[in-house]
Amino acid sequence: MGSHRRAKAPGRARVAVVTAAAGAATLASPLAAHAEPTPSVDQAKARVDALYEDAEASTEAYNKAREQQQRHQQDTARLQDRIAQQQERINGLRESLGGLAAAQYRSGGIDPTVQLVLSSDPDDYLARAGSAERFTAQQADALRRLRLEQLRMDADRAEATGRLAELDRAATEAGRRKDEVKSKLAEVERILAGLKAADRARVLGDGTQAASRGAARPQAYTGPATGRVKDILGFAYAQLGKPYRWGATGPDSYDCSGLTLKAFAAGGVSLPRVSQDQYAAGRKIARDQVQPGDLVFYYNDLHHVGIYIGNGQLLHAPRTGKNVEIVPWDVMPYAGAVRF
Repeated sequence: MGSHRRAKAPGRARVAVVTAAAGAATLASPLAAHAEPTPSVDQAKARVDALYEDAEASTEAYNKAREQQQRHQQDTARLQDRIAQQQERINGLRESLGGLAAAQYRSGGIDPTVQLVLSSDPDDYLARAGSAERFTAQQADALRRLRLEQLRMDADRAEATGRLAELDRAATEAGRRKDEVKSKLAEVERILAGLKAADRARVLGDGTQAASRGAARPQAYTGPATGRVKDILGFAYAQLGKPYRWGATGPDSYDCSGLTLKAFAAGGVSLPRVSQDQYAAGRKIARDQVQPGDLVFYYNDLHHVGIYIGNGQLLHAPRTGKNVEIVPWDVMPYAGAVRF
């Protein structure tokens, strides 16, 4: 018969060792489970490209908020100037009314029939009575004008109060969008800082260098366009090689809509500031009808715009870290085109 012996109870030292090991495993397991794997170059490129695209969309939103902020500032200043002028007119009318009242008081303000009885010179009384009537008519007119000016000033003050509230909202929105852009670009920098030089170059490359090589410096437009289209393209070609900078409208750097804004201004065409508004303002053109000098828009929200220059090419200000360049016009998701 086999003997059955009770297993020996573990000693305190063994229990302590096992417990410590288990505790270490418990602590180590979540860390191992949550450790962030190093992204591949392709993953880093996809993330950087997405961040740059988001940053450009936020840039156009920032441009829109800044445009609204500036418009509200101008409207508020105009209203404040008008209110100051109205206040001057009101003060003048009040002084005029005060002078008329004093003149009536000096004339005695006696009832006309009594004044006629007491007057030794009827002609003198009639002259004074006519003067008093004119004072009354002037007072009535001054009061009407005073009331009208006061109503206008009250309305302008109410509008100015509303404009100031809109100005505050636009300033807040501009600040928020600015922070969005800076945050996205800072994340790009963090990703790039963790890459080797060769991998960083791969991440920043977009396959269009060959297409845009030779277009990295200002050029003179020599194409067949004439008139204002020639002026627009001539200006745009002269900006080649200048850096992209979000929120910029030249002369040393541009964002996408800042470049189109100034290029079309060179051709005598006034465009809205942001890409979405530029699209809304133009005459829509079918893709197979696009001609040199037309604006071409990209992405579903129309947050990128460039100038079609012919032969399937686009001149545009691309994104942070790049310069104004010429690329194939199908390098981004096409959304539409307009003509002015």
